[in-house]
Amino acid sequence: MSLIISDILDHLHINDTNEAFSTSSNWGSSPEAEVKEIFSPTDGKKIASVKFATADEYNSVVETAAKAFKTWRSIPAPKRGEIVRQIGEQLRANKKELGTLVSYEMGKSLQEGYGEVQEMIDICDFAVGLSRQLYGLSMHSERPSHRMYEQYHPLGIVGVISAFNFPVAVWSWNAALAWVCGDVCIWKPSEKTPLTAIACQHIAQQVFKANNIDEGVSCLIIGGREIGELMANDTRVPLVSATGSTRMGKAVSAAVGARLGKSLLELGGNNAIIISEQADLDMSLIGAVFGAVGTAGQRCTSTRRLIIHESVYDAFKQKLVNAYKQIKIGNPLDENNHMGPLIDQDAVSLYLASIEKCKAEGGNFVVEGGKLEGDAYASGCYVKPCIAEVENHYEIVQHETFAPILYLIKYKTLEEAIELQNSVPQGLSSAIMTQNLREAETFLSAAGSDCGIANVNIGTSGAEIGGAFGGEKETGGGRESGSDAWKVYMRRQTNTINYSKTLPLAQGIKFDL
Repeated sequence: MSLIISDILDHLHINDTNEAFSTSSNWGSSPEAEVKEIFSPTDGKKIASVKFATADEYNSVVETAAKAFKTWRSIPAPKRGEIVRQIGEQLRANKKELGTLVSYEMGKSLQEGYGEVQEMIDICDFAVGLSRQLYGLSMHSERPSHRMYEQYHPLGIVGVISAFNFPVAVWSWNAALAWVCGDVCIWKPSEKTPLTAIACQHIAQQVFKANNIDEGVSCLIIGGREIGELMANDTRVPLVSATGSTRMGKAVSAAVGARLGKSLLELGGNNAIIISEQADLDMSLIGAVFGAVGTAGQRCTSTRRLIIHESVYDAFKQKLVNAYKQIKIGNPLDENNHMGPLIDQDAVSLYLASIEKCKAEGGNFVVEGGKLEGDAYASGCYVKPCIAEVENHYEIVQHETFAPILYLIKYKTLEEAIELQNSVPQGLSSAIMTQNLREAETFLSAAGSDCGIANVNIGTSGAEIGGAFGGEKETGGGRESGSDAWKVYMRRQTNTINYSKTLPLAQGIKFDL
C-alpha cells in the first residue's frame, strides 16, 4: 500500500476498521468472527483486515437503528434535510481523498472515483430540496363537510445492500432520500470494498454527532452473504434496497416477498447502443468506447452491444478498432490511463471464460482480449478490452458479463434494431445515435426501447441524479435517486376528516339506528 493511500486512510480517520459505527462497542469480538483481508486490484497490495459481523452483532445494529427511528421520524423533514446538507458539505471537503480511495480500493479511474463522490454530493443537494417537497394530495369528498387527503410517513429501517462497482454512490442515493423521508438506514456494503464505506460512515457520523442526532440513524455493518440474508428475512426491516446481480436480486426478492416486505432492486444490464445510418459517427464513437471501457466494463449501465446499421457497419467498426489501439490501461490513480483493473482475479476468470464461450458460439474477435502480464499488472486483475462480431441470439450475448467485452451486431431496419435491442432478459439502459427526429422519437415511444433508461445521442453509461434510475425485466423494476423515487421510502396514508354534525356513509349507504 502506497504512502499516499496510508495518508488518505489517516485523513479519513480509518484507523480501526473493526469499529461498528452504529453502537458504542466494537464488532468482531466474537471468536466466530470471520476476518477478511482487503487487497487493492490496483497493485495487489493488502489495504487492511476487516472482521465481519456475527448474527448477534447484526441484531444489535438493528435494535440500535430501531431505537433511533423513534426520534428521527419526529424531527421535521426540513431539519432532517439540513443534516443531509451538512453531510454533503463534508463530502465536498473530502472529495479528493475519498475519490482517491474509491479508485484505489475498487480499481476505477481516478476521474471516475471523483465522479462517484460528486454523485454523493449531488444527491445530498437534491435531498435537501426534497425535504420541503414531500407532497401529498387533497381530494374532494362525495360526502358533505368532509375533507380527504393523502400523506406520506416514513417506513422505518431501510436496509441497503450495495455492490463493489459503485461502492459509495448507490448507498448515498438510498440514504440521502431515506433520511429526509424520516427513515434510518443500515448499510451492508460489498465485502470487496468495505473501506470506502467505513470512510463515508465516519463522515456521516461526525455530522450526526455534531447535531446531537442518535447514531443509529446511520448504521454500517460489514459482512458477507449471510448478513444480506439476515436483512432480507428480517421483518424489522420493511424495505431492502439491493444492487447486484440478477441472481442475487431474485433471492432477495423471494425472501422479502415471503414476509410481504418491500424491495427495491437494481440488477443486471445488457445495454445496447443503436448506431443509425444517420448518426454522427465521431460523437457515437465517444459514447460507445466510454460505455464499453469505463470502469473496465463493470457498470450495470456499461455498453455491452452495438447494433450498427449495415451501411455504416464497416466504417464504424474500423473507427472502434483504431480507438481501442489508443486505450491506455494501468494504475487507475494515473490520470493518463483510461482503464484500470477488474475487481479481482475471479472477475478475470469470468472474463476469460466469456471470451472462450463467445468464440465457441461463432464470435469473431476484431480486437482480441486477454490478461495483461508484467510488473505494471502485478495484481493479476488487468485485462484487455476486446470487440467481437456476434449474433444477438448467442447465449453469451444474452448474458451480462461484467467485463470490457463489446459485441457488434448488424441491422437493416430500425424496427429490426429495436427488436434486437429488446431481445435480451435485461432492461436497464439503452441508446440510439441518430440525427433523424423520427428515428429518435420512435425509439422513445411505446414501440421502442423496453428499458428503464432510453437515451438519444448519448451513451448508455452515466446518469444524472435528477432522473429516477432503474430498469425493467430482469433488472428488477426499482427506481432510485431522482424524480419521485422518494415515495418508495415512505408509506402512503389516506385520511378522511368529517367536520359535520352527522355521519353520512359513502356510496349513499343508509345505516340508521
